[in-house]
Amino acid sequence: MCYAIPGKVKRFQDKFVIVDYFGEERRAYNELDDLSIGDYIYAQGGYAIQKIASDEAESILMTWKETFFELQEVDLQLSRMDLESKDLSLRVVGLLDKVNHGFSLKTDELEYILGLEDEKEKEFICKNANFLRQKYHKNACCVHGIIEISNRCARDCHYCGISTFNNNLIRYHMDADEIFAVAQKAVKEYSFKALVLQSGEECGYNTRELAGVISKIRRELGALVFISFGEISLEALDQYYQAGARGILLRFETSNEGLYNRLHPGGALARRIDLIRAADKRGYLVATGGLIGLPGATAHDIVNDALLAKELNAEMYSFGPFIPSHDTPLSQSFSVSPDYMRMVIALIRLVDPAKGKILVTTAFETLDPLARRQGLLCGANSVMLNVTPRRYRQLYSIYPGRAHQSQSIPEQIEETIVLLKSLGRAPTDLGI
Repeated sequence: MCYAIPGKVKRFQDKFVIVDYFGEERRAYNELDDLSIGDYIYAQGGYAIQKIASDEAESILMTWKETFFELQEVDLQLSRMDLESKDLSLRVVGLLDKVNHGFSLKTDELEYILGLEDEKEKEFICKNANFLRQKYHKNACCVHGIIEISNRCARDCHYCGISTFNNNLIRYHMDADEIFAVAQKAVKEYSFKALVLQSGEECGYNTRELAGVISKIRRELGALVFISFGEISLEALDQYYQAGARGILLRFETSNEGLYNRLHPGGALARRIDLIRAADKRGYLVATGGLIGLPGATAHDIVNDALLAKELNAEMYSFGPFIPSHDTPLSQSFSVSPDYMRMVIALIRLVDPAKGKILVTTAFETLDPLARRQGLLCGANSVMLNVTPRRYRQLYSIYPGRAHQSQSIPEQIEETIVLLKSLGRAPTDLGI
């Protein structure tokens, strides 16, 4: 199964190429050499990442063509709005009408939506969020792979299971050759087109070493590479970009500065946000977001989290529930409900209907086995599969009992494809 559908280059537009997918045109930033009109390419995250031979592309497209339109029809059915719905307050109807006509909701209006208690109204909010997802993003659902290269970390964040608080954790550190071997298997054997390299912060790698791995993955495998190494220097940010990284996953966790400072000793919210802005300015695709349900956080904070992520030009929103972890200061705290997470995902789609992808996080799936389906029906359109070798996966214990921890990669893929097909989603990222 390919996690990108090849498209045909129709024309060039400045630094972009216009790509045709079954009659639908999308735009992708082009850094490929010797690209011509009529060539076939793969795109991920709005980047043209790889040329593909015409005969191979046409064979894939022939296989996909009928299925693609069948999936679109299923998605349209599931995302259709019932405009005759009754038992909704005039305020809810008015707010959704405002969003559906392209207007932004104010902070207090978003807080009102997040605080709804009526089940019919909450369901209608989620349905509307899914309608907006389909309207602007069609039935594409990007499927990325994540490789957790090291669980060493120098930070003492109060909620994280791989922080310095956890003295009982066995630490691991994949070397450069092993990282590349795992990436190669993900791309060549399992057809992933986008990979996230993730580690704890200040985990023992030097910038040059990681830049070399990134360059080799980009050069030899053609995958879109995201980095997720915590806070790094601007020099490292530049070197990773020059090596070929084009995305960064860096969550700010909370927009509440006082709460951030309490949970991140020695950290500074402004410094983290400045780094995210710097990455965006350099051309990185930004994936960011927060932890939902942190002790002391309010609905007002969560709304501000969503608005901040949009302000930071998020290409992907990564919002997951706080799950207490052993051997941390917050080990006796509690998580939010799965129902509340559904509303948060819907809220994010109302905040950003047209641009950003919304990830169904593994943390949400850990909270609720049905989370992936529920999240995708509330406006989300991205999932991430764990391609870390299983001998390491259980050691990357940022919270206990992570979903998919013991599943093989083929099992994860099969489960994902079955779900996406049932929802009418195509496991691909068509560009912008």
